[in-house]
Amino acid sequence: MTTTITGATGVNQITDDAITAAKLPTGSVLQVQYMYTGAAVTATSQTYIDTGVNVSITPTSTSSKIMAFANVGGCSKGAAGNSYMALQIVRGSTPIHIFEGEGGYNNSGGAQSFGSCAGVKLDSPNTTSAVNYKIQIKNLGSSGAVISNASGALSSITLMEIAG
Repeated sequence: MTTTITGATGVNQITDDAITAAKLPTGSVLQVQYMYTGAAVTATSQTYIDTGVNVSITPTSTSSKIMAFANVGGCSKGAAGNSYMALQIVRGSTPIHIFEGEGGYNNSGGAQSFGSCAGVKLDSPNTTSAVNYKIQIKNLGSSGAVISNASGALSSITLMEIAG
């Protein structure tokens, strides 16, 4: 016996590919992009440099929001000099969130490890073109170095497109 499902309230959309991103309610997760690396990065200057953690996402609508989850593992500062760490999330070439402002600062000049640093940012890129998000690091001190992914730790970034 054949069963036919019809209706104007959505039950007639229970077919392959009939429920599209445009039909999902506000707040729905439309896609997820993820990237990680274990490559250590050492920053000696007071200028941000890339950590190698970067991923692109192409929003399906200009009203979509992008939730960026950043995690940098194995944060540490070198033994020499006055060094402490800053980390930021960057969309394209625009910084959108500093999630570590003075990591590892103890004013002693000694080496220090302080585990992972994490940040979350809800962003509104207002585009349907591909957008790249990345994590950058810099040394806020006047000398020495700061290091991400020390001792084989991993850093990652996860992007979630949220229907707007």
